[in-house]
Amino acid sequence: MPRFLYKNFYIIFLLDIIMVAFSWYLAHLLRFNFAIPASNLILLTRILPFIILIKILIFFLFDLYHGMWRYTSLSDLLDIGKAVTLSSLVVVLVTLFANRAAGFSRSVFILDWGLTFFFIAGSRAGIRLYFWFRAGDVNIGKKPKGKRLLIIGAGDAGEKICREIHDNPHIGYQVMGFIDDEPSKINRKIHGIPVLGNRDEIRYFAEETNAEELLIAMPSITSKDMRDIVAFCKGTGIPYKTVPGMGELINGKVTVKAIRDVSYKDLLGRELVKLDEAQIGAFLKEKRVLITGAGGSIGTELCRQVCRYSPEAVILYERAESSLYEIELELKENFEYIRIVPRLADILEIRQLKRIFDEERPHVIFHAAAYKHVPMLELNPWEAMRNNVIGTRNVIEAAKEFKVERFVLVSTDKAVRPVNVMGASKRIAELLVQAQNGCGLSDTRFITVRFGNVVGSVGSVVPLFKRQIEKGGPVTVTHPEITRYFMTIPEACQLILQAGSMGEGGEIFILEMGIPIRIVDMAEDLIRLSGFEPNVDINIKYVGLRPGEKLREELITDGEGIVKTSHEKIMVLRGQACEIERLNHDIEEIMGFVAKEDGEGIKRKLREILPEYAPQEKR
Repeated sequence: MPRFLYKNFYIIFLLDIIMVAFSWYLAHLLRFNFAIPASNLILLTRILPFIILIKILIFFLFDLYHGMWRYTSLSDLLDIGKAVTLSSLVVVLVTLFANRAAGFSRSVFILDWGLTFFFIAGSRAGIRLYFWFRAGDVNIGKKPKGKRLLIIGAGDAGEKICREIHDNPHIGYQVMGFIDDEPSKINRKIHGIPVLGNRDEIRYFAEETNAEELLIAMPSITSKDMRDIVAFCKGTGIPYKTVPGMGELINGKVTVKAIRDVSYKDLLGRELVKLDEAQIGAFLKEKRVLITGAGGSIGTELCRQVCRYSPEAVILYERAESSLYEIELELKENFEYIRIVPRLADILEIRQLKRIFDEERPHVIFHAAAYKHVPMLELNPWEAMRNNVIGTRNVIEAAKEFKVERFVLVSTDKAVRPVNVMGASKRIAELLVQAQNGCGLSDTRFITVRFGNVVGSVGSVVPLFKRQIEKGGPVTVTHPEITRYFMTIPEACQLILQAGSMGEGGEIFILEMGIPIRIVDMAEDLIRLSGFEPNVDINIKYVGLRPGEKLREELITDGEGIVKTSHEKIMVLRGQACEIERLNHDIEEIMGFVAKEDGEGIKRKLREILPEYAPQEKR
């Protein structure tokens, strides 16, 4: 139905006419101490229809009749203020033009402006207040219902969560108070609820308020602070949850739906990655972006992050139908304005690859498709060569043929001084990508991004530890001194986008991974997060290094010439000399061993191609 046929419209429309007229009359009453001279009464009556007409027309121009008044917000009140101010100015101009405002007091116009705003805004606010009471959000004299919640963090996130709980009583929480370390907030109130104290007093106030659950509403907190707060929460003995870090909140909105249990990635790093939004936007906005391996852990997050920058289309290139279907559904639900193109395809099928490139004509490629499981590829080295080397070469050739603007290879720290087939295959892929600009073979900018392990990715140690803890242990660690660099998936993907936007062609970008973490420390943290004590409730068992595994991973090789960039978490290695002919010849030779599935032959040839490759002896 047209909005003007609704009963509520006529009620509000008529009410506004009455309030505009009454404001004009009351302004004169106040000006003349409730004794309006006869001449002024005649004048105000004569001009009243014009004032009503002018103000109502301007109210229409400012869309004051489009809103759902039960949801009146500050933005609605701001629009009312603009409309009332403009209409009052027009009234002043009309009276000046008609008779130079003869017979009108200047104070009348000021009083009329204030009264009109008061009555119009007050009527909208009154409607919202009525529905608020009617819905039962305010229960005077009644005890609030729901689980008693203590919110840790009295910032924007905490306020939004509190407001959502107040606006929706069906959520099933009642907020008992806030905890915050900012001294100026203590004893102040948010939506009528007090800020009780700081993090050191979490246990005390949890007991004082009889809290049944704690919520850490601090999405931008550092990993160190998160560890401290989790320790305080654990000391209370009651359940605790968190809202995701800002890197996980694609749309930046904190809601009750986002609340989840504290996980290991919260302890690892929740710092907000500083991105050059304008640079990435220029790189991706209104572009057709193809992502290989779109159904993988890195690929799916890349899809989400890319969609933030309003590309024309995102082409999901994936050979696993279930994961492709899931990410397609998610993106179409959350980014309705972007064309999402699922392609069930394999990078090893060159004809299929080129046909899709011809149909979609992508501007940007993120090549995330790869085999990454180190022990599995040690047992099946020919598959590493097919997928990670030949697959990459196929995507490179398609990118050159169809004049793609940028090609970004997602690589790994295992490509540095590799001791396993997986790392060696990714190093050859890096060399292939680097050579394209180094040899001047294409106008496409070929860029590589290299980083370490990501928490929660497929094959990551974290899901394995969780499964072992659920079964009651033991948690298996390969060696007491083994360390790895770790990064959360959202952070890694944001930095991939940033590096991709910075590249001129031929570079390898290295993501700053911070301090390496001992795997045994990670295991202990996960056991404690699960509510157990390491080596008391859940044992840790050392099982020895697996095939192709080394104690410490590296991000750079000595002498690689790594330099800092304008971004604090990104370093760059410039392109090397052109050796594409020799590299292609070596790849053809190694494919002979691949055809025969000759693992030892593959490893011998890898040692010739990569002098730094040092495979471990079988144990």
